[in-house]
Amino acid sequence: MATFEQRESGYWQAKIRRKGHPTQSRTFATKKDAEAWARDVESKMDRSVFVDMREAEEMTLHAALDRYEREVTVTKRGKDVEAYRIAAWQAQKLACKSLAALRGSDFAAYRDARLKAGVAASTVQIELALVSHLFTTARREWGMEGLQNPLSAVRKPVAANARDRSFIDDEEARLLAACAPQARTAGKFAGGAQSQFLRPAVEFALATAMRQGEIADLLWENVDLQNRVARLPLTKNGSARAVPLSSAAVAILRALKEGSSDDGSNVKPLPKGPVFRTSANALKIGFIRAVKRARAMYEKECAERREHPDPRMLVDLHFHDLCNPIKMLRIASIPIFRMFDDTQHFYCGVLMKNRVGLTGSN
Repeated sequence: MATFEQRESGYWQAKIRRKGHPTQSRTFATKKDAEAWARDVESKMDRSVFVDMREAEEMTLHAALDRYEREVTVTKRGKDVEAYRIAAWQAQKLACKSLAALRGSDFAAYRDARLKAGVAASTVQIELALVSHLFTTARREWGMEGLQNPLSAVRKPVAANARDRSFIDDEEARLLAACAPQARTAGKFAGGAQSQFLRPAVEFALATAMRQGEIADLLWENVDLQNRVARLPLTKNGSARAVPLSSAAVAILRALKEGSSDDGSNVKPLPKGPVFRTSANALKIGFIRAVKRARAMYEKECAERREHPDPRMLVDLHFHDLCNPIKMLRIASIPIFRMFDDTQHFYCGVLMKNRVGLTGSN
């Protein structure tokens, strides 16, 4: 039965107590509104269709993201990267709203603002997918059965992720020079990389076509230098694979194992554990900074020679692009089905594209 009480502030509180249901209460500006709400809730209770929305109305997106990180994100392989995305979401104004108050229009506005700011469509897709899965988890596992996912009807940006970027001219040499470690000067590493493992990691990627995360996760226990193979127990696609090691790849690993790298810097050898003592995120950031350093040096040299810099040189270069040269060279002589095993592509589109680009045949 519903009861109504006027508070000192003048607002009316409606309270419903019914056997088999948790107590429901809400405050309204007028008694008429309170009575209308009570009739609606009691009607749903009579028809056994009432769903308690109090938790969804009380929990903010910020708090929900905290819980999602504790319970869901920690189980993912990419938990470190997702933690950064969660922190970015929590800094948004939307994070102050309750889950029940969020609407599709809120996220549509967020999408448009991010795209207008120049953020890649694929990045916006991932950001929206994170919150969408949060709503799905809250509905299925957190007892918020009445909560609707406002992102289910929001149009997702179309991403064109296909890349065929390869090195031009002396781009590779310039990049490797910028990846070499540099001693700290006046508290900065302006002349080179902070990590002594960045250049070996980049060279290893060029020699093996391994992904950034696979290189960061590679353990000495999974490296067989005698048989020239590196075993990856778990890859991006969820399966294990063995990567054949070229002479260049073996030389890089031997140098690291013996305690020195090609650039002369000393690296304390470890009998086991990570081969490249760095994280995937550190590799990503270090690579981005190295590309910027190399581009700045290239522009400086062009200015000294009074030449116009090539707008393509050391621009739009990603770590994943390091896979392209080795794939193209190997595709020319290795059957396509063997390349599926080595690179773990689920689709032949990328491999066939490189084959056509190299041989000019169909």
